[in-house]
Amino acid sequence: MQIDLPPEDDPRREKVRAWLEEHPNPTGQQLAEAGYVVPHWPAPWGLDADPELQLIIDDELRRAAVSRPTNPIGIGHCGPVLVVHASDEQRKRFLPPMLSGEEMWCQLFSEPGAGSDLANLSTRAVRDGDVYVINGQKIWTSLAQVAKFGILIARTDTDVSKHAGISYFIIPMDLPGIEIRPIRNMIGGAEDAGFNEVFFTDVQIPTENLIGELNNGWAMAKQTLANERVSLSKGGVQWGYGPTARDLVPLAQSLGDRIGAVERQRIVEAYIEGEILRFHHLRQVSAAVNKTPGPDASLRKALNDPHGKRVFNLAKDLMGANGMLADPEGFDVWSRGFLFSPALTVGGGTSEVLRNVIAERILGLPHDVDVEQGKTWAETRGGAVTTP
Repeated sequence: MQIDLPPEDDPRREKVRAWLEEHPNPTGQQLAEAGYVVPHWPAPWGLDADPELQLIIDDELRRAAVSRPTNPIGIGHCGPVLVVHASDEQRKRFLPPMLSGEEMWCQLFSEPGAGSDLANLSTRAVRDGDVYVINGQKIWTSLAQVAKFGILIARTDTDVSKHAGISYFIIPMDLPGIEIRPIRNMIGGAEDAGFNEVFFTDVQIPTENLIGELNNGWAMAKQTLANERVSLSKGGVQWGYGPTARDLVPLAQSLGDRIGAVERQRIVEAYIEGEILRFHHLRQVSAAVNKTPGPDASLRKALNDPHGKRVFNLAKDLMGANGMLADPEGFDVWSRGFLFSPALTVGGGTSEVLRNVIAERILGLPHDVDVEQGKTWAETRGGAVTTP
């Protein structure tokens, strides 16, 4: 596997570098118009870039200390679905300010009774003339407190199977009837993680805010979840952000002789695992994966999240007595990451759900239960399963 990036004199590098020299402090809008926010997207939103060009652009932006606009759910989760399924008018209205970071987005999916079994949602959208009337509740909605818009899935037909009667909407988050309640967490407060409950009471949204076809929202919801799992499994070990296993090395060096042989071995093992996952990520960076993520997204997240928990737990152990403090000086990123780390294997798809996806869609294993007959896979084949 070739893991080296193109050389310094590669013409594509020189083109990106020249643009950055002309725009030393580019705005989010300038980056978006240049196609550098989402280079793998099709024009005019991106550059339809192949994997190598994507990595070149990432490398040059990092070299120039230029950061892309922050809008993780909009750009990472919702935007790719809008590119494929939204109307021209919807794309022109919503994508430019999304990519520039001017309008923050949230994802209104999970409910108190519909988490891992998302299709069991009960939030209703009932058409009344030129509007849909929304009633229901969502939970664990990150960034709802600052979002301008949200992607909402709601039940629009109760007379069909639970997967068939769901539709996909864009909803402004400042409409009358929307109540947002922050959820406190052990990191320190709702302001830190941005989790929220969202309640809808007779909220009216225009019919033109429907994305795609009525009752076809489940297919788009699955694409959104796949996009989410891609964005949550790249870069840092905290869902794509924060430190990496490589950052354990300077942490260990700062502690010096206080680290014993066992801890040193654990650092080496975490570093090796991090490098393997980094190469695995590079291997999976492809136009096909970026545009229509499939089960590979679940595989990446299933590998990255347990690794993230191990890294943060190791960092906490290395901190010794300092790890008992709320925000130890010089260690705060590790301390807060440790408190957040239990959420890694739950949010965005639990490890159990991810393993089911991998088993069925990558390994080709059957469902455990025949839904129509109510029988186990073994029973439908006349007996018990034996291990070969």
